[in-house]
Amino acid sequence: MKRIMLLIVIMMTLQQFVNAQTKYFTKNGKITFFSKASLENIEALNKSVTAVLDTKSGNIQFAVLMKGFEFEKALMQEHFNENYLESHKYPKAIFKGEVLNNSSIDYAKNGTYKAKVKGTLTIHGESQPVETEGNIVVNGNQLKTDANFTVALADYKITIPKIVKNNIAKVVSIQVACLLEPLQ
Repeated sequence: MKRIMLLIVIMMTLQQFVNAQTKYFTKNGKITFFSKASLENIEALNKSVTAVLDTKSGNIQFAVLMKGFEFEKALMQEHFNENYLESHKYPKAIFKGEVLNNSSIDYAKNGTYKAKVKGTLTIHGESQPVETEGNIVVNGNQLKTDANFTVALADYKITIPKIVKNNIAKVVSIQVACLLEPLQ
């Protein structure tokens, strides 16, 4: 009986080890957004993006604290958090999705692979489908991911006051870049 219990424990431990190697993680990903408008360009960077990729299933998830975006001008950052994104009510943006062509990516072989990603992006309490292409670069036990896509502010019920409507684009560009390492 003790041998059977020991065998079960060993098998469970090995299973956890195998599963851990299929999940990659970071707390230091980067998201940049850029608004090009006729009167002013606005850019912000967040270097505290959390991301998890399960290479076995292709499931991918990103979370970002809205107050983590840094702007060139403090007043822009204040307006972003207080007036437009209402970060006190909606503190995070979250993307949950999957790599659609996950089976064509060889996570055991170094190289650059095109990734088609589809999922749901939630910003400002509103969820919308998002589909984009990006890259996954396999380098040893690290995965570098990047993608670019656009977001229409109206889709997420982000309203811009009339007085500054020419200063902020109706559609903003989003760039995501993460260096993922095996989840321990």
